[in-house]
Amino acid sequence: MENNRYLTFALTKGRLADKTLKLLNEVGITCEEMLDKESRKLVFVNEELKLKFFLSKGPDVPTYVEYGVADIGVVGKDTIMEEGRRIYEVLDLGFGKCRMCVCGPASAKELLEHHEMIRVASKYPKIAKDYFYNRKFQTVDIIKLNGSVELGPIVGLSDVIVDIVETGSTLKENGLEVLEEICPLSARMIVNQVSMKMENERIRKLINDLKNVN
Repeated sequence: MENNRYLTFALTKGRLADKTLKLLNEVGITCEEMLDKESRKLVFVNEELKLKFFLSKGPDVPTYVEYGVADIGVVGKDTIMEEGRRIYEVLDLGFGKCRMCVCGPASAKELLEHHEMIRVASKYPKIAKDYFYNRKFQTVDIIKLNGSVELGPIVGLSDVIVDIVETGSTLKENGLEVLEEICPLSARMIVNQVSMKMENERIRKLINDLKNVN
């Protein structure tokens, strides 16, 4: 095993990174530099364990992992599905749980049942397209939005939306509801395909250690 090579982690900024670091801490992996919230550093190092960490926006994590800049990444399943990168998804970390759903006013249920041509607004056009075209065999017009997709049906831009649902309270407040569930979501650990071969022993050990505390 090559001990002088650093194993690099790309973590999704925010809650996912905090929960990932807490979980890694439980298996003896720490990075003191990352505890300093005032730090302006972009890459954090644990020299003793030969590990590097950096924080990134969610959609960029699979990109860093595919291109081998990071050996390991932690990101939401929704991002993995939407980005469609060539990576190995090796572990469900069990936190950040939510659902990808088709939502809209109750009246839109009929449009879905009758497979009518409808407009679908989403931040996740790829997931929406895959669901409607490949699973429901329903032709739809998909509109990509970056902000509050709940606005789509309210202002008449779309009939339904495809979005992440945690508690459903935002939907309820805006007169919308879950009409169909696409899939459950949570944080996943992903690995670069070459790293999986080159650093198999170290990565396998990490996966097993995390499985045992999860």
